[in-house]
Amino acid sequence: MLTIYVDEISSRLKYTLNFVFEQRGIAFQLCNDYMHFKQLDGIKLNYSERQFEHVLQLVPSKLLFEETIEPYEVTTGLFYQEECFCFNGVIDPLASIFFTLSRMEEYLTDQKDSLGRFPGKSSLLYQYNWHEKAMCDRWSNDFLLYLKESCSLKWNPKLELIESIATFDIDNAFAYLHKNTLRTQLATAKDYLYNRKERILDRKKVLAGEMKDPYDTYEFIQTLALSGANVLIFWLLGDYGTYDKNISHLQPNQRSLIQKMSDYAEIGIHASYGSNESEYQLGIEIERLNLITQKPVTKNRQHFLVLNLPLTYQSLIHQNITDDYTMGYADIVGFRAGTARVFNWFDLSTNDTTTLRIHPFTYMDGTLHEYLKLSPQEAMEKIKSLYQEICQCGGQFSYIWHNETIGDYAHWKGWKEVFSYTINLNQTDFI
Repeated sequence: MLTIYVDEISSRLKYTLNFVFEQRGIAFQLCNDYMHFKQLDGIKLNYSERQFEHVLQLVPSKLLFEETIEPYEVTTGLFYQEECFCFNGVIDPLASIFFTLSRMEEYLTDQKDSLGRFPGKSSLLYQYNWHEKAMCDRWSNDFLLYLKESCSLKWNPKLELIESIATFDIDNAFAYLHKNTLRTQLATAKDYLYNRKERILDRKKVLAGEMKDPYDTYEFIQTLALSGANVLIFWLLGDYGTYDKNISHLQPNQRSLIQKMSDYAEIGIHASYGSNESEYQLGIEIERLNLITQKPVTKNRQHFLVLNLPLTYQSLIHQNITDDYTMGYADIVGFRAGTARVFNWFDLSTNDTTTLRIHPFTYMDGTLHEYLKLSPQEAMEKIKSLYQEICQCGGQFSYIWHNETIGDYAHWKGWKEVFSYTINLNQTDFI
């Protein structure tokens, strides 16, 4: 067993070391008793500024031993074989892991886009071109390799089986069907104003029963689930507003569709944009889904991926949500928290580990097509690269699509092939 000496055993340190060691099946213990540590036999690491004879030392940043959120000058430096963050001049891979997993930088900035989101392109991982690498896992592995060479830690990296999860956000259940008269009239008038002749014709055909609604891709999703694919659906049930435009949760066809789909796949709440300012509204939406499905609601993803820390996650915990799938960006692909592994959220405002499990996603359909402007072929190459990273570093390969984007309709023509490519990726092909 590895024994690590520290002057103080902090909650931040324990959280970080659990990610590094427990995730990889390595036993360790912490010791803050100077004399006891000196007398111990076995593999030891001194993670402090104290001096011990013949013991490997790593001088830490103060970041893991503070209880408040302090600004640091963050640069980079080479630790062993991997570049990591350098805090006020101290190169520290463990502090780098905590800083990234906890999303500390998002507490220290007021940078927001038009929807109130922290942009991926503002992140330090993006600035150092690390955003498409699972850096927390790379830093963990680099640290363990350093211990293996420097103090004979027994560790042999093992290939981990990764879990693929196809997730679907239902922002707008139908393109034309089941909208009330006013919405249909206003949408038609807008199409005439912008001379969108194809949409006008398609709406008429759908309403006349001559054409299937192009957003009705639910049979395809059912088939995926029945084939054994890991499918998870998030349904928007917020009140109608500028950014929340699904049909009403009271609409009979909407309700029956949700009930039907819940027989094939678990449905989580897609917390509305409007709920960002109101935990009460969040609770209402969760209750709506619970009443429709008659099943517990424990999973969430924020609509538009709006994540305001710590308030968003604190509200989810208060509403008995156990798992959140929002951890990722709209404007870039990759690893917002530096990992694809499921991890418990660390609340920096209370300085403690919570019960909320965070499931990072790797990419979103709209990011590839609408933000990065990739072609379907370029998108598949990008997805392949991200998948390979997860195969090497471990975790879940989770990704976001929408019911309308897998229908090959309008500007999404040709993109169903990209989804099919993703769902058919096999880890054995990359070993």
